[in-house]
Parts: sequence; structure tokens; C-alpha cells
Amino acid sequence: MYSKDVIILRNYPLRKKPDVSFIQKANSYRSSLRIENGERSVNAKSLLAVLSMGLCAGMEVTLTAEGDDEQEAVETLAAWMQNGGADPNLYP
Repeated sequence: MYSKDVIILRNYPLRKKPDVSFIQKANSYRSSLRIENGERSVNAKSLLAVLSMGLCAGMEVTLTAEGDDEQEAVETLAAWMQNGGADPNLYP
């Protein structure tokens, strides 16, 4: 298992198209992925679950992965959350 705490640096909430690209990227990994905030923990590969978190700039979350590509998955998705998905190399 590999985890990383991330402060979301996006200047608007995750919703619609940015969420879809995040979910698509999460689904490109074999590892199981979770986003945790406080006592809530959701499947990072589920659009509805991610939307239900109400993630926005300034929030601190923990990304956790378990599987063959866990470290790569967490580091890539953490970078996506920190730079707002601005890097086209982070899109599937």
C-alpha cells in the first residue's frame, strides 16, 4: 500500500470535465485507489464517489493505492490534483 497527503491547489472545485479526466486517469491503473478526507473514503475510480466528496482548493486529502502500480498511480494523481490537470501528459 502506498499513500500520500495532498493539498488540492486547484482554484475551482473538481467537477464535470476535469473530474472525467481524473477518473479516466485513475482507471488507467491496475491498483485499487481511494481518496480520503477526514473519516470519508471513496473509490477514486468512481465519478459519483469523487463528486460526492465535494473536493475543492485548499482541502487536504490522502490518496491511497494498493497494487502493482500503486506508487506511480498515487504520484501521478497527486500531481494532477496539485496542478489542476494542466499538464496534458497527465490525461489518458
